[in-house]
Amino acid sequence: MPDNRDWKKYNDQLVRRGEMYITLDFMETWDTEILHMNEGKRGRPFIFPHSLMSFLGFLHVAFLPYRQMEGFLKKLSQYIPQLCAADYSTICKRMHDLDSELSLQDIPPDVVVALDSTGMKVSSRGDWMRHKWRVRRGWIKVHIAVDVKTKKLLALEITDERTGDGQVLPSLVQQSQENCTGDVKRVLGDGAYDSKRNFNFLAHRGIEAGIKTRRNAVTRARGSPSRATHVRERNQLGYDHWRDRYQYGQRWSTETYFSGVKRVFGETTRCHTREALLQEVAMKFLFYNTLLGL
Repeated sequence: MPDNRDWKKYNDQLVRRGEMYITLDFMETWDTEILHMNEGKRGRPFIFPHSLMSFLGFLHVAFLPYRQMEGFLKKLSQYIPQLCAADYSTICKRMHDLDSELSLQDIPPDVVVALDSTGMKVSSRGDWMRHKWRVRRGWIKVHIAVDVKTKKLLALEITDERTGDGQVLPSLVQQSQENCTGDVKRVLGDGAYDSKRNFNFLAHRGIEAGIKTRRNAVTRARGSPSRATHVRERNQLGYDHWRDRYQYGQRWSTETYFSGVKRVFGETTRCHTREALLQEVAMKFLFYNTLLGL
């Protein structure tokens, strides 16, 4: 298959990503942002703007723990006297409350959404250590919805490993609809999303279901006429024609997104508490979406 990628554009995008590691745009809006954040606030006022914490959050998920970020700011303030350095406890508290928005420019109408999940390690210790000392910390499960055309993240859910993929489909689809200017046209998912509940949910909202059903699925409705119709259609067309009809192969866009996040930010976490773990994983995926928008 020929590679039609615009390599000059892709190269420029990678160069712009490097600017994210040292961008100091927050200095230009510091005073204005602090003034806006403290309007009507009761109690101790904010000292550090949200844009600074977003910058530090990017550095944190990339390579710097909280205490090292304090040292980074102190050294940076020696070259920029106007910069007020925050201590690591302040950074940690603000980071837990950081609410980063999805970067969703250029999302076309009639969106086709691909769903999938992956695991993020909560420890860097190897399998031998877990087997030898019988230490199991589990792992974090990340569920995403990706626009197959722009390859951008539309929705995100973070759970533990006991949560099945099919359970989060309604939440992911609803988030995608809220985050898009247009309508969700089709949802693509593997057999983990095959359930009457999910087919009924999509049918109720007028969304086409590109969900792979089981080979031995019965054609009787049994509570889901939509799923029964889907099963009959697949049996009639055969898998190959059904796959082409729904462009099921576009699900690879989720694998590309997972691969990009883990290459850039890694698949292990530094935090220890559950709340901090979930926040750190969420920041990895949200900041990667920001990089795609550059």
